[in-house]
Amino acid sequence: MESIQFSVAMSVYGKDHPAWVSRAIDSVLNQTLSPDEIVLVVDGPVPPALDLLINGYEADTRFSVIRLPENRGHGVARRTATAHASHDLIALMDSDDIACPDRFAQQIAYFRAHPDTDVLGGDIDEFIDDESAPISRRTVPCTDEAIKTDMRKRCAMNQMTVMLRKSALLEAGGYLDWFCNEDYYLWVRMWKQGFRFANTGTVLVRVRVGEDMYRRRGGIAYFRSEKRLQKLMLREGLIGFSTYFTNILKRLIVQVLMPNTLRAFVFRHFARKKPKA
Repeated sequence: MESIQFSVAMSVYGKDHPAWVSRAIDSVLNQTLSPDEIVLVVDGPVPPALDLLINGYEADTRFSVIRLPENRGHGVARRTATAHASHDLIALMDSDDIACPDRFAQQIAYFRAHPDTDVLGGDIDEFIDDESAPISRRTVPCTDEAIKTDMRKRCAMNQMTVMLRKSALLEAGGYLDWFCNEDYYLWVRMWKQGFRFANTGTVLVRVRVGEDMYRRRGGIAYFRSEKRLQKLMLREGLIGFSTYFTNILKRLIVQVLMPNTLRAFVFRHFARKKPKA
């Protein structure tokens, strides 16, 4: 059977912890199905320890390291990484998360069995300090129809698990800046253009979380970004006014009115599931 080649696109930032970056990259390298290429974008200056770590990986011929002289943010970093990928299938990966050992094997097998799929993700387990002891699980629907229905209320793709077709990504306009919502914005555009989504129904990535993550999910700037995206979906006819109003009200309460500790409780107990033993 003919092999399917694929790239991995990652971005590294100055505030990233070197040990976490190393664990993330090693989880990509130690897959049961290895990637053919890893495009690593260094988004602006990084500390010497992180720079030394990245230099060490450059000896691996699979790595293509691109250094941006200034920090440009997630949208530009992801756009740069995916633009430099050599293969049509691109797996997204965050620099502080851990890919499950058979993540890529599962996704390539799915694409082989369902060649009409354009965007494929899966579930995530979230942990704080110990990756073997997840505290919560974010599950997402599996079918194209269910994903697009869910997308009306929330982002129904866990972006750090996604493998997608570069051809579809480029046709949709690629990654564009949208404060803290570049991924959701991309999925909305791809949805509008009729591309097909799927999720495996299995955990593909273990995600590092903490109080800082919940802090980033709040604040007036984050709320305004989400509100703009909801307005776009309303204008494009993807949601109706009642859904728009409900979505805005929920986000106002959770993102603006709630203190960070209460927001963390709500995310963990109402927006997540307890991982199975």
